[in-house]
Amino acid sequence: MKETIIQEALAGNKKSIARCISLIENNAEGNSAIAEISHQPSSIPLIGITGPPGAGKSSLVDAMLAVFAKQKLKVAVVCVDPSSPFHTGALLGDRIRMNRWHDHADFFIRSLSSRGTTGGLHPMIKEITGFLKHCSFDLVLLETVGVGQSEVDVAKLANLKVLVLVPEAGDEIQFMKSGLMEVADVFAVNKSDRPGAELFAKRLRMMAGHRPVLLVSAVNQQGIEELIAAFPVSKK
Repeated sequence: MKETIIQEALAGNKKSIARCISLIENNAEGNSAIAEISHQPSSIPLIGITGPPGAGKSSLVDAMLAVFAKQKLKVAVVCVDPSSPFHTGALLGDRIRMNRWHDHADFFIRSLSSRGTTGGLHPMIKEITGFLKHCSFDLVLLETVGVGQSEVDVAKLANLKVLVLVPEAGDEIQFMKSGLMEVADVFAVNKSDRPGAELFAKRLRMMAGHRPVLLVSAVNQQGIEELIAAFPVSKK
């Protein structure tokens, strides 16, 4: 029965994918077959979306999905939420913010609890994202908790790391220099319709070197296609 579920998941069946992730998440007995697949190499890119709380990461992912829908790309989204101090379950539930895509045939969205890990990721995230990269998707998006400098663990997994910031984040950058600022491949200045966005982006470019700094607005759906153009994705 478990082998059937795994095969269905690899073929893109969302219910079977969800069941396999639950098996991984809970480290269920007899999980070795899924773990073996998780550690096999894959050319499917994993895009990490990270940044401080309040930067609008979930809104940005929601805006990306609107573009992916037009491009007819199959996308898996993993949202790692802060843990509840009482039951270690996911606290924010990003799927609620993306509920318009929940039943979309080409998208799979799953929220996970960070379970108290300091790196902003779920303790089994490597196995979960590794398995998703074999489940008939064109790319996998990983949105992290947003706990600040300790979130650099995403750099160990993602093929490309997007650091989401807002124009008011000037002071925060000083604290990120030895962490998130170093691991980012692309900088996305979200809420770019706010005052000071252009000046903030200009200063950020001076620090970013050759890495792109893009002005985006998740709410106004601006700059999203330009951001996605930086992703190493080609439709199968």
